[in-house]
Amino acid sequence: MAEIVQQRIENRIPELEQLERVGLFSKKEVKSMLKRATALEYKLHRLIITKVDFIAYIQYEINVLELIKKRRSRIGYQFKREEIEFSIISRINSIFRRATTKWKDDVQLWLSHIAFCKKWNTKIQLSKVFSSMLAIHPEKPALWIMAAKSELEDNNLSEIARHLFLRALRFHPESKKVYQEYFRMELLNAEKLRKQHKGLERAEMDVEECDFSPEIMSGKLAELVYRDATGKIQGADFILSLLTIAAIFDFTKELQDTIIQDLQSKYTDDSLTWDFMAKRELEATVGEALQSAKGRASDIARREERCCQVYEEGLNSLNTEAMWACYVSFCLERFKRITNVQQLKEKRQERLLAVLQRAHDSSLLKEDFYKNWLQVLLSSGDSEQTAAVAMAATQRYRQSVDVWCLALQTMVHLGSGATGKLFQDALTHVNPKLSLPLWQLQVEWSMTSQSPEETEALFQRGLLSVVPAVSMEIKEKYLDWSYRAGGYKKARKTFTSLHESRPLSKAFFTRMIQMEKDQETPKMSNLRDFYERALREFGSTDDDLWLEYIREELGPSGQPENCGKIHWRAMKLLEGESVERFTAQYTLLQTGHI
Repeated sequence: MAEIVQQRIENRIPELEQLERVGLFSKKEVKSMLKRATALEYKLHRLIITKVDFIAYIQYEINVLELIKKRRSRIGYQFKREEIEFSIISRINSIFRRATTKWKDDVQLWLSHIAFCKKWNTKIQLSKVFSSMLAIHPEKPALWIMAAKSELEDNNLSEIARHLFLRALRFHPESKKVYQEYFRMELLNAEKLRKQHKGLERAEMDVEECDFSPEIMSGKLAELVYRDATGKIQGADFILSLLTIAAIFDFTKELQDTIIQDLQSKYTDDSLTWDFMAKRELEATVGEALQSAKGRASDIARREERCCQVYEEGLNSLNTEAMWACYVSFCLERFKRITNVQQLKEKRQERLLAVLQRAHDSSLLKEDFYKNWLQVLLSSGDSEQTAAVAMAATQRYRQSVDVWCLALQTMVHLGSGATGKLFQDALTHVNPKLSLPLWQLQVEWSMTSQSPEETEALFQRGLLSVVPAVSMEIKEKYLDWSYRAGGYKKARKTFTSLHESRPLSKAFFTRMIQMEKDQETPKMSNLRDFYERALREFGSTDDDLWLEYIREELGPSGQPENCGKIHWRAMKLLEGESVERFTAQYTLLQTGHI
């Protein structure tokens, strides 16, 4: 082992001598580097080697490289790179190879090596790293795509990138992502060749001497990739993803037309096809530019009408929830667009409400669309229709907490007299374990709209809930309401009646403590009682509660001599990490740092 380490250290001597000779490092720094490198090398030759040792060694060498780069910039010396930087880069690559040989399955380690090669522009080494990594991890499509992109973008080698994609498809013949990136690569390569061709033509050079394939420049290879991909992978979503990629390039009109024809002929039973065809109508060109706002609004209205006609045609052949969702989403998106033309705004609102009503009548309206429907109706001021839709939503989705909350919020906003009964219906149909939002909403409504007697009766019902989350929330709100409705005495009475009724939350106790502090002359005996009750529930886990108690005793009304006893009890009861946190915070408190 010592011989190997010594040999590797001796191999460093030429570069260290150069660093000292050219003035990048002092003699003392060189000795320090040698000592540090020796220690790191010995760590890599122990019986038990860890990944951390390799990473630490690599990071040290990278830091040296960065330091050399900064010092070169500072003194303006740019020579002897081959003897200095190239030697260090070669050594780092060697350490990476040793690490990835031992931990072959660690993809992050491979990616770190790739990132290093890219940063320091070692293209040949980069290709070798990708090749070794793919030999071990051929099952990961993302790595194949990364390797191919690197060959195309970093090394400008389209043939190798193409070869990598073809190899990737042997392992992943039905990978959408591989096909999408392969398709994109062919189009990028075609665009690059077209730009080169145009540049040579502008320079009046002989383009025939250069290897410019008309088929590649026109995107024929990309079309072959498309044909192969769609032969193996079905679905309108996949074809549309390829169409989106093709639309980025300005020379792919014929290819786009081919893709659209395939989409229309093969996937008319998919709502995505109809959604795409409808939205295309918005992009239809106008003969001449319209100058007035009214003219532009009129043109937009005509385009939107053509979109709706396509959606209607789609519904005639495909009356599904997904199709209605596309139609409603389109109408909603157009309605939300800002326009200063009132006529267009009213037309969009009218269209949206009509489509929502029809979707509801067909029982094909998604749950989340009811929210938008109610918002539009509320803004229109149609209270009767709004209430009807809110009730219809609860009939359609009886077990949905979100729908009930939405309907109840709407009815509260409208001031409906049937709101109380609706709350009871909601709690009947919804799973009790999910009912907390309904209780919170009902309590807020009751405190603002019902008599104190009715609100107190509601709290009493909530206290009987078998769901811990509901019970704890009701107790907290009951205490708050008692304080607001009847002052401190009523709150204290409520606290006394509930403090033994488990489960209890920490907030229940801390709110009572705060109420006592808010009094004109708070009593320390009461605060001690509240803290003691809270600590019976949470004393084994909540270190903050102990610290707050100690602060109270250190305050003007407290007895500082009690702090030692409280500290002793805390150390005895606290468990796990709470003990360490408490000890650290207590020390800071004693020294006056908090």
